[in-house]
Amino acid sequence: MIHITTPMDETTRLSLRTGDEVLISGTIYTGRDAAHKRMVQSIEHQEPLPFPLKDQIIYYVGPTPARPGQPIGSCGPTSSYRMDPYSIQLMPKGLKIMIGKGDRGDAFKQALIQEKAVYLIAIGGIGALLSKRVTQAKLISYPDLLSEAVYELTVEDFPAIVAYDSIGGDIFQRKD
Repeated sequence: MIHITTPMDETTRLSLRTGDEVLISGTIYTGRDAAHKRMVQSIEHQEPLPFPLKDQIIYYVGPTPARPGQPIGSCGPTSSYRMDPYSIQLMPKGLKIMIGKGDRGDAFKQALIQEKAVYLIAIGGIGALLSKRVTQAKLISYPDLLSEAVYELTVEDFPAIVAYDSIGGDIFQRKD
């Protein structure tokens, strides 16, 4: 198990290999396809992004509303392929670490290698358990998107697995 604190520095990111199990502590940001689309539009219009992308992690999640006394509701990963066209455009702007669920397209994988980025997967179907790893949730952008808004999450030992590493490793293609 590899313990990671955010923001994740380049040395740590480049050392990760497909199949590594990680526990993330610190700040991560949420974003799904609607938020990604807006971020790309912000770049195209030379407008500021909701948060600096460099060394940060985006988690593809649309959390449910928090119960009283809890920072967040269920927060399981969403299918990542919908973010592919946007992620390809965000990686050159600093996005190098993403968490989601499932396989990605070939164009995304090529861009990931070119940008020396990594893609992590969280286990789907356990959103209620993953929410217990979130100690704070703060809405920071696009409130009109509701659950797809961008949130800043403080996490402690948030579990993920390296699916694609920066040198082309692919957990979905492994034979072991």
